[in-house]
Amino acid sequence: MEQSLIDLLQQFGYIGIFLFLVLGIVGLPLPDELMMTFLGYLTSIGQLNLFLTYMSALLGSACGITISYLLGKRLGYPFLKKYGSKFFITRRRMLITQVLFRKYGTWLLFVGYFIPGVRHVTAYIAGITRISFLRFSIFAYTGAIVWCFTFIGLGHVLGANYEVVFMFLHKYGTRALFIVVPIAAIWTGWYFWNQNQGKSLQSK
Repeated sequence: MEQSLIDLLQQFGYIGIFLFLVLGIVGLPLPDELMMTFLGYLTSIGQLNLFLTYMSALLGSACGITISYLLGKRLGYPFLKKYGSKFFITRRRMLITQVLFRKYGTWLLFVGYFIPGVRHVTAYIAGITRISFLRFSIFAYTGAIVWCFTFIGLGHVLGANYEVVFMFLHKYGTRALFIVVPIAAIWTGWYFWNQNQGKSLQSK
């Protein structure tokens, strides 16, 4: 996994990160969180630029979810029912996402990034149900900002220990995301805030 990602980065650079996230969000079974956390680790050892890595991942995520939304809006449910399996979007995933959409509404576009299997379907359902592009954008793009920040930031902060999070998630399952992600986001934000404060004091 790590070697294939390094090969991808050596060949395509930041464009490779962008394309990986586009394809992952559209529906291909790619390890998005593991990839972003590993990228965060690479920024911690100076092999990648943190800002460019984050922006590449963010733009890829935003692009991927927009493509899914437009496909859902223009081609509707029959397209997803007929061709969804080619994007690894199963009938079960569609049913689960529809139930969650009825329960949480457009908030699912935000939190859906953190639920494997669901994030690939939320934008299609949003398009099919004709949610306005403005409303879609507010929740989907804000979610992308937080999602990319959380996992790339986590990899940057944890460094070589980035795999610890995934061992924890593997052991306790998807529900652990609702504990890990808020803590990780707060911790990562606090870490970068402290880093900026330290730089400000040094420059004075």
